[in-house]
Amino acid sequence: MAAGNTYVALATNTLGSAAASVTFSSISGAYTDLVLVIQTGADSSAVAELQVQVNGDTGSNYSRTRLTGSGSAAASSRASSVAFMRFTGIAYLPNGNLDCNVLVNFMNYANTTTYKTVLSRLNHPAAEVNATVNLWSSTSAITSILIYPSTNNFKAGSTFQLFGIAAA
Repeated sequence: MAAGNTYVALATNTLGSAAASVTFSSISGAYTDLVLVIQTGADSSAVAELQVQVNGDTGSNYSRTRLTGSGSAAASSRASSVAFMRFTGIAYLPNGNLDCNVLVNFMNYANTTTYKTVLSRLNHPAAEVNATVNLWSSTSAITSILIYPSTNNFKAGSTFQLFGIAAA
């Protein structure tokens, strides 16, 4: 086990007002993996999908497989050659609470010889839990991450934390 912290806090963004997106940029390549922790909700009644693009890549270079469970039903879906990663729905809760948390692992994000695998787990207590594996079909190191909802905005008070995993 490495001495010191395994998780190194790289950046935190807490929204003071509703926002259309959150970006982490100039990400150091000094870690083995990245972990993104999100606590958020939507700012209106429409359900939004949580979406991510890396390094400004808007091309059809992403694919994903998702497993979802609601407590009474289970489902899966697959998409390929799409323009973003997706981590399923966030919704508006009228009581002002944030409604879901998401844990996203960017595996070997700085490696320049392999495509990037991104694993996520979303917990949405009013609706569902899901696990998604996304693939970014690029050998470039990840240096920026853009997070945005498919519709509307992130709710004020949402938090986005990025951690680096120190090499053992």
